[in-house]
Amino acid sequence: MNLVIFGAPGSGKGTQSEKLIEEYNLHHISTGELLRDHIARGTELGKLANTYISNGLLIPDELMIEVLDEIFKNDPEKVAKGVIFDGFPRTVAQAEALSEMLKEYGSEIHAVVGLEVEEDELIRRMLERGKQSGRSDDNLETIKKRLNVYHRQTSPLRDYYMEKGKYHSIDGNGTVDGIFGLIKKALDEETA
Repeated sequence: MNLVIFGAPGSGKGTQSEKLIEEYNLHHISTGELLRDHIARGTELGKLANTYISNGLLIPDELMIEVLDEIFKNDPEKVAKGVIFDGFPRTVAQAEALSEMLKEYGSEIHAVVGLEVEEDELIRRMLERGKQSGRSDDNLETIKKRLNVYHRQTSPLRDYYMEKGKYHSIDGNGTVDGIFGLIKKALDEETA
């Protein structure tokens, strides 16, 4: 099973991804973590990515697709066993490219989990996360830019996956376990 976990920054994608990985034995591909790793190591990709991320902008589609393609080429077993995509795709163009890429490996996206959280709560969560983790992109100015970019560029993905019958809207408010229960119910119904 290949899943996309979808939602605004701060909606709990990383937290729920961990639970999904454990429950369904999936490989986790977090483009945010991959990019932060490149930035920390000072690679060329990291330097380029940082010029976008530090300004609250999305990484260009071609660059993100190149990063994912590299992962699949290096470890095609990941796709065979099942992957959860966290932070990708973020645009319809990326979703279409991902679909084509997975076809090359004889696979597809089986379900999209959409975590729905009110904007005030998203801001509160990210400011709290910034205090705890020290992530430099979790400050109010960058958060507002990221949410604006999300609404403008990423929200159309919801419609894209809804049209394909793959989108599962999940209330992302509540306890971690309560939210996971809603996700598991939706996925178990999908695969029944």
